Amino acid sequence: MKNSPIKTNAMRILDSMGIEYSILQYSWDEEHLDAAHAADSLGEEREKVFKTIVMKNNENRLFVFCLPSDFSISLKKARALTGSKDIDLLPMSELRKYTGYIRGGCSPLGMIRKYPTFIEETALLEDTIFVSAGERGYQICLKPEDLRVAAEATFADFV
Repeated sequence: MKNSPIKTNAMRILDSMGIEYSILQYSWDEEHLDAAHAADSLGEEREKVFKTIVMKNNENRLFVFCLPSDFSISLKKARALTGSKDIDLLPMSELRKYTGYIRGGCSPLGMIRKYPTFIEETALLEDTIFVSAGERGYQICLKPEDLRVAAEATFADFV
């Protein structure tokens, strides 16, 4: 979208690929940085607003998971999907170092490095979904398949 007051790395990637998207802005505060708050603030269904979770396995490899705001990752499925003996959340103190993003503004697009990325397959039930634009208070709305292509991701069942 050309009318956004900001331009994030995630938006630049989508623009460079010619992928259509729109930007929605919402109010946030330090107490409400989660995707469920974003959904509620935007008046959108929570299953359409996806959060981005970064996990680290026992070999210190990072993986990115995008899932609906009210869903939780099954560690058993995440281990199987990533071939990991053990996997857990990346400590919040390490998020910016490895992704370039902070909590409440972590997008699956435009991280410092490309990490294996998985989008919860329920995204395919929606015409469009929302993900963080890479800045607190901004969400990108786009087609699930366009997100998969832009993030070089895989649809998978991990909830």
